[in-house]
This record gives sequence, structure tokens and C-alpha cells, in this order.
Amino acid sequence: MEAVEAPEAQEPDDQLIILPEIKREGPRHFLSSFKLPDKLTFGGQTIPVDSWQVRERIEYEFYQFLEDEGESIILAKRTGRCFPPAEKQLADAGLPDDLKFMLLVESKCIAAASSSKKASGPWQFIGATGKRYKLKSDQWKDDRRNLEMSTEAAVKYLRYLKDLFDGDWFLAMAAYNAGEERIRKQLKAQKVDDYWRLHLVRETMRYVPRIIAAKEIYSQPEKYLGLTKQDMYVPLDTETVTVTIKEPQKHLASLAKELGSYFLELKLLNPEIKKEYLPKGTHQLKVPKQDCPVKCFKQDKTP
Repeated sequence: MEAVEAPEAQEPDDQLIILPEIKREGPRHFLSSFKLPDKLTFGGQTIPVDSWQVRERIEYEFYQFLEDEGESIILAKRTGRCFPPAEKQLADAGLPDDLKFMLLVESKCIAAASSSKKASGPWQFIGATGKRYKLKSDQWKDDRRNLEMSTEAAVKYLRYLKDLFDGDWFLAMAAYNAGEERIRKQLKAQKVDDYWRLHLVRETMRYVPRIIAAKEIYSQPEKYLGLTKQDMYVPLDTETVTVTIKEPQKHLASLAKELGSYFLELKLLNPEIKKEYLPKGTHQLKVPKQDCPVKCFKQDKTP
């Protein structure tokens, strides 16, 4: 007689499964635990947060940033890399350091950022404004994507706008977003002289409050995001080399290998390069800094 296997024991469907407790580090913060301060300034100007509609507009942007904690942490970390060059250029030009927070709203500190309106770069210049400030763009390169060059252009444009609007940074920033003529026309039509009393398109209504909210949060990442200076991405140690291409065009992968780098890194360090090739001629490239005498580039280096 063949042995009959005993049926496997069936666990009851209603068996209680106890999972180990998930331990969270630190206290849990609700968004409501963060409050927008009663006093705010930007570029030396006082913000009228005692006005009900001004406060609500800024609070909306304030909590929008905080709601997406993961995105906000990455934005904060990026400031360690993209703010230092802008800080120096703003200081050299005598402009408020606060203007650097425009970079977070314009492009999230992404050098190769682009928009549906064909704006490009960390400061999101459209083609016409870029040309006005000598930012060249062709099939090979787009200077609007170069942080230092576009910051130099932004400094000039913002200074012009500040003078145009009698030193009012709120109107200057609104004009940066919507165009100076549109802002001037609306000021005249609505018979006001104050950005905070202007009715504009939704994007521009949100633009200045969003920059102010960005300043409040990202100038104090430890308070709002639990990040310290050590958590920020550090500026990359790079140098600029001059390369001469004799053939009709040369792939960046070949150049990268010659320069002790690799294709992806060369693209990330030089976001202004639009294609995978560079044409015949002389070009300047940003590359990881090399320690001599172990390995030095033969190309002429530009300070």
C-alpha cells in the first residue's frame, strides 16, 4: 500500500502578523510646525507681511517648498555648488546677495535647464535678452548655460532693472520675469507704484513671493530641513584648459579621454556644449583639476 502524504498544515487566514516597530530618528515635524516669520526683508527692503494678501501669497510658496521635502533637500544641497560663483559676482558688482535665490526659482540650480518659452540656463535667459548681454548661442554652444557667463549677464540686467524702477527690487524681479515694458504698462494702468498691489499674470504674481520663500528656507536649511553645511554638495575643483581641434569635428568622448576625464563628466562640467562633438577650432573646456607632476595637461591653461 502506497504511503499517503499528509496534507500540509494550513495557516488560518486571520492569523495576526506582528511587524517590528519602525524606529524613526528624531521628532516628526508637521508642516504646521513651521511658521513664516512676522518680519522679512529682501535686498534691504522690508516685505509687507502684515498685509493679509501678501502674507498668504508668501506662505503659499513657503509651504509648497516644504511639502516636497525630498525636492527641497536636493535644492538645498545644490546651493553648496551653484551659489559660491554667483555670490562672488553679485558682491563684486555691489548687488544684494539675496538675488542668488532667484537661481532656485528660475532653474533649480540646473545649468542646462530649459523652458517651453525657450529660456535656457541657470538664469533662464530667452534668446533676445541673452543676445543683448552678449550670451552667444549657435548649433554647438549656448553661453546661457554657463553659470559664470550667465550670472555676469544677470548682474547687468538686474542692475538695469533696479535703476529703471527706482531701486525697487520687487519690481525689478517682477520685470525680470515678465519684461520691463509689461510691468511699466500695468503700473500705469492700475495706478499703483508697488509690486505688492499689482494684479499680474499668475506666474509673475507667484514669482517674487517664491523667491522670498526660497530665501527664508534655503538660507536656514538646518532649521527647516535638518541639513548642515557639511551636507551641502561641495564646489567642484576644476580648471579651464584650451584645446585646439584640427579635424572638422571631434567627439567629446575622445577629448575627455585625452583630458583624463570621461564623456558624461565633460558634458556635466560644460553644459553650454549642446552636441556630442566640437567643431574645428580653439575651445575652452572646464575639466577636473589635476595634481602635478603626476599628470598635467599639455594644453594651455586659462586661469
